[in-house]
Amino acid sequence: MTPGRPARLAAPLAVALALAACQDQAASDPAAERGRQVYLGQCTACHASDPAQRGPLGPPVKGSSRPLLEARVLRGVYPPGYAPKQNTQVMQPMPQLAGQIDDLAAYLR
Repeated sequence: MTPGRPARLAAPLAVALALAACQDQAASDPAAERGRQVYLGQCTACHASDPAQRGPLGPPVKGSSRPLLEARVLRGVYPPGYAPKQNTQVMQPMPQLAGQIDDLAAYLR
């Protein structure tokens, strides 16, 4: 085994464990599972498949509050007083997700 091999394996292993933890939460909570499906279908083009990781265009979103999700996803703005991780106007509003914000919040919790 080469000296760099354990380090090269650590990052993929950490991502796999984080995804497994998110999937375990989603499996035990129907709202979180619905939110996971929304996230995978609507968010991963810009955000990472692991919401705790930075995506190709967007920041990590794990732990995002419901008010932040409602403002950002539905209206494309930030809630009053919120300091964004990445202040851009790239994300377009997705008002079609209005009925799924609670589920998405449950998954990202």
